[in-house]
Amino acid sequence: MAEIFGFIAQPMGLFLKFIYNTLAFHNYGLAIILFTIFIKLILLPLTIKQYRSTAKMQEIQPLLQEAQKRYKNDKEKLNQEMMRIYTENKYNPASGCLPLLVQLPILFSLYWVISQPLKYMFQKSNETIQALFNLIPKEIAESIQSFSYDIPILNYFNEHPEEIIKAEGLLAKNEVVDLNFLGIFNLGLTPTFDYTKIVSDLRYLPLILIPVLAAVSTWLSTKYAMPAPSNDSAAPAASMTKVMPFITAFFAFSVPAGLGLYWIISNLVQIGQQLYMNKFVINKKEAGTK
Repeated sequence: MAEIFGFIAQPMGLFLKFIYNTLAFHNYGLAIILFTIFIKLILLPLTIKQYRSTAKMQEIQPLLQEAQKRYKNDKEKLNQEMMRIYTENKYNPASGCLPLLVQLPILFSLYWVISQPLKYMFQKSNETIQALFNLIPKEIAESIQSFSYDIPILNYFNEHPEEIIKAEGLLAKNEVVDLNFLGIFNLGLTPTFDYTKIVSDLRYLPLILIPVLAAVSTWLSTKYAMPAPSNDSAAPAASMTKVMPFITAFFAFSVPAGLGLYWIISNLVQIGQQLYMNKFVINKKEAGTK
């Protein structure tokens, strides 16, 4: 999957590196926050277009449902009636899909950029990353269960800075990203509820907040994500609002905390964008119509 979106992830990784070296003052947590905000702002026009399409679809939904009831036994007549409704209301069924199709590759690429900083920020080859991982003591390497070696490598050299001399020619000191954020969170560790792990390493204790905040922010984001549904569409929307926070929490307990931080900030920005669209896009449109 990473290779498929590599052509997008590569420039985004360089952008994250630029933010890390300049605006974020070599603070990886702050770099993720600023990076997420910039990406969401860049995608805002597409988000507004998609939201308008969704709002328009909900507006004509009662007409479509009435047509489906009236012509349920005549598919040809039903298709003609639906096309008439779309035309009269100036709605293109594909208009809501195109912005999403453009955004999805970017959102998938964000996942890989944040989880593999050595590969995408510092342009390290897979061979170099494997060579760096081989420098980690065997007993530590065997305990690592990760889809990416980048974060374990950075964690190891952050905890053992004297070992960086062994990585000469492979990794420079300024490429050892400090994953500590606010002196509380190690963004390279994966949150867990494992009591024995938390007791043996107290760094895992505050990390529980990451999935919790990710779930809460997802609930709020999902709640504001759609225009007010009609009675007929309220059930699916309510189900989505209930399910998505649990899905987010599950994944946040399965990946490094840096990705959880990205989800939190992304959700908060999404809520802000949604409030903006509700006030200045939808309400303004309704006022103009009146």
